[in-house]
Amino acid sequence: MLVYPQVIPKKKKLLEKLSNTSSYTDSDATAASRKKDHIELAFETQVFKNQLDNRFYYEPLLAAHPKKETESFEFLGKQMNAPLWVSSMTGGTEWAKIINQNLAKVCGEYKLGMGLGSCRALLTDDDCLPDFDVRKFMGDQPLYANLGIAQLEKLIETKQTKKIDELLKKLQADGLIIHINPLQEWLQPEGDRFKKSPLETIKELLQTATYPIIVKEVGQGFGKQSLEELLNLPLAAIDFAASGGTNFALLELKRSDALSQSLFEPLAHIGHSAEEMVNFCNEIKMDYDNNLKNKVKYTNKTINCNQIIISGGVKTFLDGYYLTEKINFDAIYGQASGFLKHARGTYEELQAYTEGQLNGLKVAKQFLKVR
Repeated sequence: MLVYPQVIPKKKKLLEKLSNTSSYTDSDATAASRKKDHIELAFETQVFKNQLDNRFYYEPLLAAHPKKETESFEFLGKQMNAPLWVSSMTGGTEWAKIINQNLAKVCGEYKLGMGLGSCRALLTDDDCLPDFDVRKFMGDQPLYANLGIAQLEKLIETKQTKKIDELLKKLQADGLIIHINPLQEWLQPEGDRFKKSPLETIKELLQTATYPIIVKEVGQGFGKQSLEELLNLPLAAIDFAASGGTNFALLELKRSDALSQSLFEPLAHIGHSAEEMVNFCNEIKMDYDNNLKNKVKYTNKTINCNQIIISGGVKTFLDGYYLTEKINFDAIYGQASGFLKHARGTYEELQAYTEGQLNGLKVAKQFLKVR
């Protein structure tokens, strides 16, 4: 056998070098316990076909993990860092002050927007003002006061709409949310009765209003024809308040007598989901765009409102991401019950919930595509 002496010393030296080199060790001190967890939890963490969320394509190859930095955007004429709106909740109760202050702080810290609960009580006196006086906690983030269509009808009838200007000034609010709630009022034992259609009242107010206006429902949403009418108005935004969240018509019915509950409960089950309303809006916009393209007159209908707050049954950041991606308007999503649940405790609890929502949304944007 031929031997090449010049190769052997090199090989010997290499072997000596390797034998003196430390073997690779995992520097992660949690590795062992993590692997133990994997073994113990393996059979508890299977997700079956019928449990998959089929709204998305999962694309793990196309992006890195999200950065900590946030990208701001404009909505309602203000800068926001996330497409998340704290929907109108409460006022005039024992919990209201701490809830609204916590919510306002989180909006200021994370650059979100907020709608106040009904400010009706402030039209007559300032006893409840501390419950709503939250501007100082949220900086220059969007803040909107809130009145019902019944109150607006009365203010217009009595020529007292200046009270709205005074209310907005008192709260340093950017504008007014009008909540539309005919079924709630009709089912409420002490509810108001409208003399005019809500659309007529809104149009009357728009003639003199010098502030931005958002129109929302209270938990049952809007049908296609109502959305078409609202999109035709020069509103700052439309807030869906769709079916799927708190249903205030059903809530008021539960306060009624047993006979009323048995007779009228079917009315409380009328409404539209947020996804159905997204589809309505897209259909309206498609019809409008097609008519523009074909130079067809759109029967005096146009789209003057281009911003949407998608709320009602939006439970998670995945719901919000899916719906805001699907709609063909500038849109953010609103939540009420999720924030309310965490706003009654410590501010740190609300902080953790909000950060979780925003971090989840960032991950969704990186790796998920709407089908």
